[in-house]
Amino acid sequence: MHIDVTQAYIDNVRELIANSDNQSLSQLLEEVHHADIAEILEELNFEEAVFIIRLLDAEKTSEILTELDEDTREKILRELSTEEIAKEIDELNSDDAADIIAELPEEQKNEVISQIEDVEHAKDIVDLLRYDEDTAGGLMGKELIKVNENWTNLHCVKEMRKQAEDYDKVHTIYVVDDNDVLKGRLSLKSLLTTSTRTPVKEVYNPKITYVRADENDEDVAKTMQKYDLFVVPVVDEMNRLIGQITLDDVVDVIRDEADKDYQMAAGITDDVEADDSILQLTKARLPWLVLGLLGGLGAASIMGGFEDALKSYPKLFFFTPLIAAMAGNVGVQSSAIMVQGLANNNIKGSVVNRLIKEIGLTLLNGLALSLLIAVYGFFQIENSTITMVIALALMIVITIAALIGTFIPILLDRNGIDPALATGPFITTSNDIFGILIYFMIAKLMLGF
Repeated sequence: MHIDVTQAYIDNVRELIANSDNQSLSQLLEEVHHADIAEILEELNFEEAVFIIRLLDAEKTSEILTELDEDTREKILRELSTEEIAKEIDELNSDDAADIIAELPEEQKNEVISQIEDVEHAKDIVDLLRYDEDTAGGLMGKELIKVNENWTNLHCVKEMRKQAEDYDKVHTIYVVDDNDVLKGRLSLKSLLTTSTRTPVKEVYNPKITYVRADENDEDVAKTMQKYDLFVVPVVDEMNRLIGQITLDDVVDVIRDEADKDYQMAAGITDDVEADDSILQLTKARLPWLVLGLLGGLGAASIMGGFEDALKSYPKLFFFTPLIAAMAGNVGVQSSAIMVQGLANNNIKGSVVNRLIKEIGLTLLNGLALSLLIAVYGFFQIENSTITMVIALALMIVITIAALIGTFIPILLDRNGIDPALATGPFITTSNDIFGILIYFMIAKLMLGF
């Protein structure tokens, strides 16, 4: 049952906890979805959250733990004994279980694993812990249904029933050979519409998309998105079936990557959240703020070199913020489009063709904006030469900023650096400095100072 987690509901939970009314609290939360209970726990204090975890049965609390924020979950797990954690782990799918155990201190990991009652489940978890968390192996779960290509349909159904007893959901039926090498997939329609004596090898579909265990998790997400997959099998270097990845695991990858890119674009270097400590937030924000400060000092130094010109043509000074702002804005626009295209694997063709296209686009935009400035200058600026300086500088600055915004993400991506870096203060600051320098150089050429 899904509920609206209102303040009144939370106050009611708190009151039941304060009165130690375990029966009423259990009844209140019995039919509530585990994701809603996790949301409630995030609003409670630590002692109240632990009280609920210990009150409810492991089948439900195990799912709750997977929905909690990592910091909250870590605090709760520190309060539980290894035996209590093992009971929670026993109820989880292998991928979720491995994720939680990976967060535990090294010595506690071994203690928890040794107390898991299901030996096969424990083996699966240990196997998953060998993979890096940002790979397909780190995402996959061991729970799947597989049949041998040499079985008959009747034998296949019997074996599937045995395997399915341990799993909540059956997404796909995989077909393997005697060495567990993935051969394809088997549809229920094929099972139902062919003779019980028909060998599986005659009815399975050999066309199947798979990923390798060492593939990057972002590449896995792109594969599933490209082929519109709900689930994808994972194979080892010998093409043996070792697990599968479901859509819910990939959604987490996409969300985490989007969060990281958004923070990087805002000039935050580390993965932080609003409720992190002041020290953590400062460490994440300060480096780019320092870069912005240095960029500002660089721009001020450039303007200082043209101090005499500013005295002779003071109106040049008033348009400096406009030039800098337009350079930064255009650069961010171009880089944002490129980063989005690279993230979705939509950037095709050569870099030269991409740059030529961007030049055409920016020349059109630059011409329109320069004409607007020229019209403004006709009515507001007495010196027509200064108006021409501003209009020409704006057009050139916009073009260069767009080229930088287009080229830098591609360059970063080809060198293994996250291109989202190019949408943050880095691109804005560099374009500001280039913009001001170009502005005053053109002014110097045209005004002769």
